[in-house]
Amino acid sequence: MSTFKTKDGVNLYYKDWGKGQPVLFSHGWPLDADMWDSQMNFLAERGYRVIAFDRRGFGRSEQSWEGYDYDTFADDIHGLIEHLQLSDVTLVGFSMGGGDVSRYIGRYGTAKVKGLVLLGAVTPIFGKTSDHPEGVESAVFDGIKAGLRQDRAQFIKDFAVPFYGTNAGQTVSDGVMIQTLNIALLASLKGTLDCVTAFSETDFRADIAKVDVPTLVIHGSNDQIVPFEATGKLVHEMIKGSELKVYENGPHGFAVTHQDQLNADLLAFLQRN
Repeated sequence: MSTFKTKDGVNLYYKDWGKGQPVLFSHGWPLDADMWDSQMNFLAERGYRVIAFDRRGFGRSEQSWEGYDYDTFADDIHGLIEHLQLSDVTLVGFSMGGGDVSRYIGRYGTAKVKGLVLLGAVTPIFGKTSDHPEGVESAVFDGIKAGLRQDRAQFIKDFAVPFYGTNAGQTVSDGVMIQTLNIALLASLKGTLDCVTAFSETDFRADIAKVDVPTLVIHGSNDQIVPFEATGKLVHEMIKGSELKVYENGPHGFAVTHQDQLNADLLAFLQRN
C-alpha cells in the first residue's frame, strides 16, 4: 500500500493513478478515497494524475486517537503534497473535504495550487451561528453523534437514504448502499464522532477569503445533508469569479447519482484552467 507519515507520526493511505497535471481529491464523511474511483479513473484515462487519500481515522489510514480538526487535516494535505512533490495541483473537496482543502489554502496559500473545486462542501460555514442564521441547528449534529454511539451500523444505513436522495426520486443500486456502509464501518468510531464536531463547528470564511485561483462550486439543489442555501450559494458569492453549477434535484451524494455529469464538468474545468 502507498502510505506517508504525517508530521505527528500518523500513517495515511493514498492512491496515485496516471500521469499528467495533478488533481488531489479529499473525500467526505464518513467515506474514504474509494468514493472517488469513478472520477479518478475517468480523469486518469484522459491524461491526468489523480491522487486521493483516506483521511486519518478512515479507510486504510491509521486510526489515531487525536488530530480530528481542520488545522491538522490541512497539515496532512500539505504533508502529502510535499511527499509527492506536487505543484500546479487542482484541489477537489467533497462535503467535509471541501473544508480541509479550503483550510489548506488558508494555512499554506496557493503557490502550489492551480484550481479549487468544492462539491457539496461545508464551506464557508455549516452550523448555525449568530452571524450565519441559515446554518444547520446544533441539535442535528448532536443527534448524529447520539445515533453513532448507539448503533453506528444502522445509523449509517439510514443516513445513506437522504445522502443519496433515494427518498426524493433518486435511484442508486443496492451495491452502492452496501459499499457505503462497508466504507463507513472501516473508520474509527472516535474519528467519525470527532469529525462531526469539526465540520459542524469550524468557520472557513477566513480561509475562503484567501482563495485566488479558478474555482468551481457544484451543489445539488436538493441536498438534504449540506443545504445549498447555507453553503454552496454563499461560498460562490464569496469567491470572486467562481463558477457555480447547481444539479437539479441533486442530492448530497451526486458523485454517484450524477456521476457522468460530474466527470464531464470536472474535465471541462481542468481543460479550461
